[in-house]
Amino acid sequence: MKHAYIYYRIDPAQEATAADRIDALLGVMAGHCAQPPRRLHRSDDFAMWMEVYAEIADYAAFTAALDAAVRSLGCAAFTQGERHLECFSPTDSRAPGSTNPRS
Repeated sequence: MKHAYIYYRIDPAQEATAADRIDALLGVMAGHCAQPPRRLHRSDDFAMWMEVYAEIADYAAFTAALDAAVRSLGCAAFTQGERHLECFSPTDSRAPGSTNPRS
């Protein structure tokens, strides 16, 4: 299973619009995750937001659906700069032959 983390800065003047659209986005994307997606903001910077998508079984289908939903919901209208997507996997699912970083 993979986990996706997306971070970006919103326009503070459009916070209500951003919240409505991102919450709608999370609802659309919930079917691609084993756990409900979440919206967070940085503790010391309320304009820096993060979406967390946990336990994604089909990452290619997830990213295709995410791209389509972001476009259809107009999520670029309230962001300042780019949305940054990072993908992580549990450490117990390393590729064969990889080394333990603690060794």
